[in-house]
Amino acid sequence: MTPTPAQATRAELEAATAGISAAPADGAAIEMPCLRPGYGERRFVDRIEVTRDRGIPGERWEGSPWLRLPDGRPHPGIQISILQRRVLDLVWRDRQNVVHPGDTFVADMDLSVSNLPEGQLLDAGTAILRVSEVFNDACVKWKVRYGTAAKDWVNAPAHRALRLRGVLCSVARDGVIRQGDRLRKLNP
Repeated sequence: MTPTPAQATRAELEAATAGISAAPADGAAIEMPCLRPGYGERRFVDRIEVTRDRGIPGERWEGSPWLRLPDGRPHPGIQISILQRRVLDLVWRDRQNVVHPGDTFVADMDLSVSNLPEGQLLDAGTAILRVSEVFNDACVKWKVRYGTAAKDWVNAPAHRALRLRGVLCSVARDGVIRQGDRLRKLNP
């Protein structure tokens, strides 16, 4: 399938990988806080309340998560999704006609496994997040919106540890995440 002019080619994506990997390791500004009340719906806000029990109150996670625990409850490891700013700018080119990917927020920070291992705690506003074991492999909506090349790039074996589609987290401490807050790693 040939990418539309608004979609990055595999060559463009590969060429950008080194720059994405060079993002700062810590202390990135939190940008574009986004609520997803329903499928395809996006509301950009200045602040997001997060809780251990409810994730983001009013979001789809509570009633229709894409991943559940064996007992049927929503998987806590998918409460929060953080996308690397450089990846967003690379793939989301047609901002008038293509919907935002729906991540809770974006940050210009290295989201790789080596920088943010599973269980890593992150200070985000007054909340604390815990990096999940769940890998974000980009759903079919990512492929439709940003192209087959973008989905294949995210899932390439050599790229999985980079978490190009973003990192998933659970809420470890209730709090509020605001536009401009800093995302910081906490020592174990």
